[in-house]
Amino acid sequence: MLIKYVMAFVMSLVLVSAVMAAGSSSSSSSSTQRKSVDYENGVKAVNSADYIKAIKLLSKVVAAKPKDADAWNYLGFSNRKLKRFDQALDAYQKALAINPKHRGAHEYLGELYLQTDDLANARKHLKRLDKICFFGCDEYDDLKAAILAYENQ
Repeated sequence: MLIKYVMAFVMSLVLVSAVMAAGSSSSSSSSTQRKSVDYENGVKAVNSADYIKAIKLLSKVVAAKPKDADAWNYLGFSNRKLKRFDQALDAYQKALAINPKHRGAHEYLGELYLQTDDLANARKHLKRLDKICFFGCDEYDDLKAAILAYENQ
């Protein structure tokens, strides 16, 4: 009889975990709307490390849809990769103002803080990810690894 209850509990945890994982992603805002062609091409440019092109495309996206946390996040990422730290910081802060639980923005902002030698703020974003990622997530793992690497350099 006890085994039955334990199995039911374990299955419910698995189901909750799957639902939570499906409902969140590193670059996901709460919006489920279809993204624009400029957004899709901007993400392709980011993935190809063509950050100048990504910034041009994603700037058009946020001009048309200023509440697109995903676009702001990728805009911040692209600027950070080009070492435009002020612009990156502004973009990440806008993404988080729109979606305070945006995992990608927390991770990337933490990495920006490491690049600018601000370990304390990087750790704050790691703590926020720890709360957001109830069952763990790649963004938490990646930022934690980046902090460890920073501390060991």
